[in-house]
Amino acid sequence: MNTPHTDIVNRHVTALSDPRSSIRLRAAMAIGTEPADELVPALIERCALEPDFYVRDMLTWSLTRHRAAVVVPRLLAELESTVPQARSQALHTLSKIGDQATWPALTAALLQDGDPEVARSAWRAAVAIVPAGSEPELAALLAGQLGRGDVETQRSLSRALVALGEVILPQLHLAARGDRAEVRAHALATERLLQDPDAAFTLDVDEAIRIMALNREDEREC
Repeated sequence: MNTPHTDIVNRHVTALSDPRSSIRLRAAMAIGTEPADELVPALIERCALEPDFYVRDMLTWSLTRHRAAVVVPRLLAELESTVPQARSQALHTLSKIGDQATWPALTAALLQDGDPEVARSAWRAAVAIVPAGSEPELAALLAGQLGRGDVETQRSLSRALVALGEVILPQLHLAARGDRAEVRAHALATERLLQDPDAAFTLDVDEAIRIMALNREDEREC
């Protein structure tokens, strides 16, 4: 015979897969309000397939309300998932928990993940948990992806780099001398954002091409 606690757990698990997003949202909120270790697997499983942004955000909030000792190992296991959303949501939740002990799990493979959403989540998680002294290493890994993807992806990368502070400047200056105009433009836009974090993110490939041409003229004259 089920105990009252078991009945509540079963109801929450059922509600997390209800076709109505409002029911799933309320279930995630209820679980976070009264955390129960046995519901952590159901929350993480739902993260991998939940289509609604607001429900996903509530799932993350609910997980952060549970004991890190229970949640974190399961999130780390999700980083190996073949499902991009599972990796992305696990990274997002790890960034909210902010446990620096998870830093080794933020591998170059995740930071360079082929899925843009996974990569963006990895960038945000990395800058949230990077230990003191590892910022230059992270800056180099992130700067290696300058010029990647669409404007939204590039904006996200720039924001992650700017969060590291002036340690990124050597990497930006190196990228700004490269041969690819889109990389140069992204580096210049990131440096402008570092100087003024409230400024709009703008890419000017034409400006980058002009700078490349001027630099080549200077090199010839030398």
